[in-house]
Amino acid sequence: MKICCIGAGYVGGPTMAMIAKQCPEVEVTVVDINAERIAAWQTDELPIYEPGLLEVVREARGRNLFFSTEVDDAIRAADVVFVSVNTPTKTFGEGAGRASDLQYWELCARRIKEVSTSDKIIVEKSTLPVRTADAMERVLHAGDNPVHFEVLSNPEFLAEGTAIADLENPDRVLIGGHETEAGQRALQTLVDVYAHWIPRERILTSNVWSSELSKLTANAFLAQRVSSINAISQLCEATEADVAEVANAIGTDSRIGPKFLKASVGFGGSCFKKDILNLVYLCETYGLDEAAAYWQQVVEMNEFQQTRFVKTILHSMFNTIAGKRIAVLGFAFKADTGDTRESPAIKVCRELALERAEVVVSDPKALGNAKQDLEGVESVVFEADPYAAVAGAHAVAVLTDWEAYKTLDFERIYAAMEKPAFLFDGRNMLDHAALHAMGFEVYSIGKGRLSHLD
Repeated sequence: MKICCIGAGYVGGPTMAMIAKQCPEVEVTVVDINAERIAAWQTDELPIYEPGLLEVVREARGRNLFFSTEVDDAIRAADVVFVSVNTPTKTFGEGAGRASDLQYWELCARRIKEVSTSDKIIVEKSTLPVRTADAMERVLHAGDNPVHFEVLSNPEFLAEGTAIADLENPDRVLIGGHETEAGQRALQTLVDVYAHWIPRERILTSNVWSSELSKLTANAFLAQRVSSINAISQLCEATEADVAEVANAIGTDSRIGPKFLKASVGFGGSCFKKDILNLVYLCETYGLDEAAAYWQQVVEMNEFQQTRFVKTILHSMFNTIAGKRIAVLGFAFKADTGDTRESPAIKVCRELALERAEVVVSDPKALGNAKQDLEGVESVVFEADPYAAVAGAHAVAVLTDWEAYKTLDFERIYAAMEKPAFLFDGRNMLDHAALHAMGFEVYSIGKGRLSHLD
């Protein structure tokens, strides 16, 4: 079997590397029009950072895993074509700010149709609105092309930072196919690929539409939990309850569970906001206005949490941060990735800059992306060394839960800062009592403050 994947990004690259590792008899080719990205996949300096990814790529690369810019040749030779291209939120026209921009997806479909000379299975790997497979089939089968295409939905459920573990030992793999003889044959073909290493009971099958909608729904439910606990964090601060204790109490309920109940400055990443807004748009399209408003509130609560964090900084520091140096530790949207898409740090840094603070951004993996995200924002500088970032700072704001931040020498940091020295823990990851004992003015999410100024 020959597999081609169009798109060498955060989903296509790791997924194909794992398939190639686990299925040595399958030839896997990842193609992309970005020559620089393809070149990077063929070195040990991969274009994305993901723990364990390099080892998986090394095992299969050159054996049965290949990276190429020869898109047409790879499509033509393939039995199965995965489509893993970007589907960002539209920035123009109808549905702007909510609907998915499907222009890259449609270009792929048209290219597949144009160059294919044999029947193929097309696998939707990109996150797409429900019933997109129907539109893809209309594009693929338009005209008098004798080639037959069977479209499957196989959404990814990867979490950045743990993508390799998620691929190696997933909770489930979901494959949607048509309930026709040809559709079920195609579905079984893909089931057999994953069954090389995943127990059959974890490979779920459904119709195409259920599979497409499941991806949006899964991310919406996870994001909803984050926004829910963040809404409660505000009440905790007002009533002197501790949000960590509340989360632990409700998380021990087997009907609720503990995951995604950690209060923070908010969620980020390429999926949550985009997928919820897509769900909102779909609900509105079908006239389901109340459902649309419900899911819209999840996004609004997340954005409010970021603004509230900045207001806490401002009000705690005597209602002015103009000219004050604020060291931001962490810019990636989560630990163990260099990805900054929709990171809460973007909004926080921009709002701090609007208050005319001198913002110093530090992150072990995301500084390159941070510079792009904050391009044109005045009074922002970038510093790889966290100790250099905090030197002379009036405040430290922790925005990414990098494990390395827990082991920083905070006695040294306190000594290097202006006094009073403020610390705002946007991830509730530090020992607040110990920091307060050192002399810090400590502010956290949903836990109130520990101050020497009262």
